[in-house]
Amino acid sequence: MDLAQRIAARGSEFLLFALTPPRTTVTRERAQEIADVTRKRLGAVALDGLVLYDIDDESDRNPQERPFPFLPTIDPATFLAEHLADWSTPVVVYRAVGKYEEDDLRGWLEAQDAGQALTVFVGASSRHKRSATSLVRAQELWAQARPDLPLGGVAIPERHTRRGEEHLRLVAKQEAGCSFFVTQVVYDVNAAKNMVSDYRYECAARDIEPVPIVFTFSVCGSLRTLEFLDWLGVDVPRWIQNDLRHADDTLQASYEHSLGAARELIAYCRRLGVPFGLNVESVSIRLAEIEASVELARELERELHR
Repeated sequence: MDLAQRIAARGSEFLLFALTPPRTTVTRERAQEIADVTRKRLGAVALDGLVLYDIDDESDRNPQERPFPFLPTIDPATFLAEHLADWSTPVVVYRAVGKYEEDDLRGWLEAQDAGQALTVFVGASSRHKRSATSLVRAQELWAQARPDLPLGGVAIPERHTRRGEEHLRLVAKQEAGCSFFVTQVVYDVNAAKNMVSDYRYECAARDIEPVPIVFTFSVCGSLRTLEFLDWLGVDVPRWIQNDLRHADDTLQASYEHSLGAARELIAYCRRLGVPFGLNVESVSIRLAEIEASVELARELERELHR
């Protein structure tokens, strides 16, 4: 089965790898070089799909100085079409819907191949940000134009910790057409388990089947990256922060934590009967972190029942 079929089956375990397209300042030739290197690097990993993120400026969400400056990247749909057109697996293209006018979003949806393309809609980073298209409206456009195209939504365990209602958001998105969810990077396993548990039993109470939740993992190779995770709103438990700050090898310590967290969530979802997938995120430009991300994907590949 391909990725869309596996998601629809609601019982398959699958593996994704997530990238950020190159910066808009790179030449077309350099963008192709990056695509070619990526294709070669991931060739040894048995992936079920590739994820391309759609980066948006989130400074309105957090007034603190951003540890890394915001640098616009090539639109993921453009990067896919112009540099990864012959990619061998399905591709999940993120859409930060607030960046796109309705006609542009509709046109993109209508042009997609349902056998190879999936999408995840992301809403505005804050309610104060002006959006060309709201998340609700984007979901309506999807329902009108391409309801056959697998639609995913974002799941944020940290938001569940703070507000206790993320499971209700997931159910609402599912009712609006989402057939899978992708979390932001998971470091706090308990927060993720709380969200999954509440979602599972809310589905049972409503007599609906849960859809796959894809847990995202990423290595952290420096203390500056750790600061950036905090800026993004990712909860890294204090004991893990201490481990990373005092480790002889921060990258290796982070790798071991990510692997342990993934294994714990795999076991928990299997026991609870919630379908799931894993997503390894690689957004760093540092070669050591990129290679560690690929190795993490290869290790997690062996953990899944496929």
